[in-house]
Amino acid sequence: MYKLLGSLKSYLKWQDIQTDNAVFRLHNSFTTVLLLTCSLIITATQYVGQPISCIVNGIPPHVVNTFCWIHSTFTMPDAFNRQVGREVAHPGVANDFNDKDARKYYTYYQWVCFVLFFQAMACYTPKFLWNKFEGGLMRMIVMGLNITICTNEEKEAKRDALLDYLIKHVKRHKLYAIRYWACEVLCFINIVVQMYLMNRFFDGEFISYGTNIMGLSDVPQEQRMDPMVYVFPRVTKCIFHKYGAGGSLQTHDSLCILPLNIVNEKTYVFIWFWYWILLVLLVGLMIFRACIIFMPKFRPRLLNARNRMIPMETCRTLSRRLDIGDWWLIYMLGRNLDPVIYKEVMGEFAKQVEPAKNDRNK
Repeated sequence: MYKLLGSLKSYLKWQDIQTDNAVFRLHNSFTTVLLLTCSLIITATQYVGQPISCIVNGIPPHVVNTFCWIHSTFTMPDAFNRQVGREVAHPGVANDFNDKDARKYYTYYQWVCFVLFFQAMACYTPKFLWNKFEGGLMRMIVMGLNITICTNEEKEAKRDALLDYLIKHVKRHKLYAIRYWACEVLCFINIVVQMYLMNRFFDGEFISYGTNIMGLSDVPQEQRMDPMVYVFPRVTKCIFHKYGAGGSLQTHDSLCILPLNIVNEKTYVFIWFWYWILLVLLVGLMIFRACIIFMPKFRPRLLNARNRMIPMETCRTLSRRLDIGDWWLIYMLGRNLDPVIYKEVMGEFAKQVEPAKNDRNK
């Protein structure tokens, strides 16, 4: 287990060349590692430990355990509101289980480890697509200028090559920006869809899972119903049928303990909080991107905020003369270049694009 979890650290390594932003990495890298870690832990608990243990007389325990694990167990939802020790033996476990329509069956705990794995793959998909779309362009044009340990001749040669690339490829980076923003939108869609599907997966209990837990402290002790126990019951019922010696049908009522749900309930408490935090961050990111795209006057300030050494007039010139794709490229360059080199390149680039535009107007 330690080796498996240790292999996930490669997803969290620092990127010397950054082509995305922090929220994008939180969704793609951190969330992927989080979900894979939870999947591995639950898989170990499920397949290495004993995920279910049923109490029944007259039948080998391993037979009932296997049957109840495969065919699911159930509780009586109205029994969660009864007093444990007086009215019911355990939360959700009552004797009046003959009403089949009143039973709530639990089958999802068998699939949690697989669902978490596929969720992790879905979270990694935008990063996979962006890496394919980006194709190492940023690393190619940076040429090691993010590290200033080089000779002056080498630095000037690389700076001139970068400036030459920017001048010759004006208005050729719109698709580059659109693809990245599309991957950010995909992150937002992925979180919304995953929350919707998890809510369906848990019979409509996931969306309010965390708020119900937080609201538990305001409920009097005698009226409390633990929402974690309701979604992930620790003790359930299972009915096993078999034929007796005379050929008559026998019904065996078994009481099943699900220690795996102790891990599941804590896992999904953390996932609930993290997904809501991530959703808020992604909504803020979508608003921020909309401001960049639809409010051109906003761009010079962002460019200046990237590097305060660049005069505001230079930022206005670049933002006015370049289209949104070229602007996004130089904006991301500011994250990867040495600040002094970035200032020099942007100052010279602004001088190059200004007369070219004026000549075309003549």
